Amino acid sequence: MPAVLSQQVAQFRDAARRPTRGSTHRLRKQGITAYLRGGSLRAMATTPIIYSLLLPLALLDLWISVYQLLCFPAYRMALVRRARFITVDRHRLEYLNGIEKLNCTFCSYANGVLAYAREVAARTEQYWCPIKHARPIPAPHDRYAGFFAYGDDRGYHESLEAQRRALGPARPRRRVKGGIRAHDRGR
Repeated sequence: MPAVLSQQVAQFRDAARRPTRGSTHRLRKQGITAYLRGGSLRAMATTPIIYSLLLPLALLDLWISVYQLLCFPAYRMALVRRARFITVDRHRLEYLNGIEKLNCTFCSYANGVLAYAREVAARTEQYWCPIKHARPIPAPHDRYAGFFAYGDDRGYHESLEAQRRALGPARPRRRVKGGIRAHDRGR
């Protein structure tokens, strides 16, 4: 990451952590009692069901990480950086109460894990079966546009190895100045 961009990211993080002068963040925070009193019975009844997803999501997160650590190097594929997909930062917002912060943390984690799993699955699909479906699919992953057309047997057999090489070789982890590995720069 260029030094200027890195400095801008650091400034953004600092600004997000503390309100500016005259900020109404703390003033707009709703107390937990008022929040619960204003909540619907439907929301309270479904909260345990929503949070029941935490265990399956954590297991998915763990298994996707183990899966790619074991399989991707075997096929000379670059690993997916989990930290690029899981961003938990809304708990720093001072206008959210404890329950809202917990809810935002859950949603950030859940969506991050699913995006991480989707990228690992997309790379797996690119390696094993980079063929578009016969019917259009809603919201395809970012790699899908580069897949072979359905029924393109010639393209598939002639260019499959190029598709696989595009996934990049697994590179050894090397620590460099600043804690950034050389092969992670620019990604």
